[in-house]
Amino acid sequence: MSISEFLIEWYQKNKRPLPWRETRDPYKIWLSEVILQQTRVAQGTDYYNRFLIAFPDIQSLATADEQEVLKLWQGLGYYSRARNMHHTAKEIVEKYRCAFPETADGLKTLKGIGDYTAAAIASICFDEPVAVLDGNVARVISRLYAIDTPVDSNEGKKNITDLANSLLDTNYPGTFNQAVMELGALVCTPKSPACNTCPVAFACQALKRNQIECFPVKTPKKSPTYRHLNYLVISFMKEKEEFVLMRKRTGNDIWKNMYDFPCIETENASDTSEALNQCVKSGLLGKFPFVVSHVSDEYIHQLSHRRLLAKFIRIKVKGVLTPIDDVTAVRKDQIAELPLPRLIDRYLASML
Repeated sequence: MSISEFLIEWYQKNKRPLPWRETRDPYKIWLSEVILQQTRVAQGTDYYNRFLIAFPDIQSLATADEQEVLKLWQGLGYYSRARNMHHTAKEIVEKYRCAFPETADGLKTLKGIGDYTAAAIASICFDEPVAVLDGNVARVISRLYAIDTPVDSNEGKKNITDLANSLLDTNYPGTFNQAVMELGALVCTPKSPACNTCPVAFACQALKRNQIECFPVKTPKKSPTYRHLNYLVISFMKEKEEFVLMRKRTGNDIWKNMYDFPCIETENASDTSEALNQCVKSGLLGKFPFVVSHVSDEYIHQLSHRRLLAKFIRIKVKGVLTPIDDVTAVRKDQIAELPLPRLIDRYLASML
């Protein structure tokens, strides 16, 4: 038997019973692929099921309010995925009459769909013979052939994609692609791979060299950049209700169209008095007296290439504030209804 036949046979016996494997509906496959980017399967499965309940088809997603989509996405991170998904749903409904393009090249014209997602949808849903390339596939192929080129370089990606396409079972391209990904997830893992149960161990060059842990080769990671965020949690009473100032994030920075608190960002860690002075100058507090009721410990929030170091300064104002600029006053018990970044959600869970 060929390598692809061994892989497919192993997959049919050992694959996990995941909900998106019970369908060839391109909407559901697309949804699962977008959710599973940078997300563990266990966590992603819950989100996948919730999304299908809220948006059972492409049309319901397209007509949804973006705030609703972002709120449902809350906790997954990389929020551009949700915004792109919403944008693409609208395009598929309006331009393609709810029908997905059936080729990888056609799918790649849609916002947020790159080489991997396009190949996955095209092969699984439409039987196009095109190989996928994700982290699991890169690891399996690089070990099979002991590839010295970094898998995250352009040359390495092309080399691995060419090899994956050469192995591809053109009769069952979707099944083959899922088999390779499943092998990387369950057997050919980053650490302590289960080579003794691998169906293609007989062909693995890295195993023959006893260098399995040396592959895949990757370029050294850059050190993350740091951002120091001084959040101002400003509250006041109005008609016996407590309100908190919230900021809707706009522009092209992180967490676009989500909500956090007014923030003073500094190049280095700053003391509370410095942040308060800037807060007073900004006019956020009006001309009312205020009390600093709590200053949090530092919260560390890791993004892909940035590390956020956040401090939350809780300020109670003795007067009814009039919000300015992109800030709005939200009743305290309604904050949780807004789409919030995970960092803000963490703070609210522990402090409010």
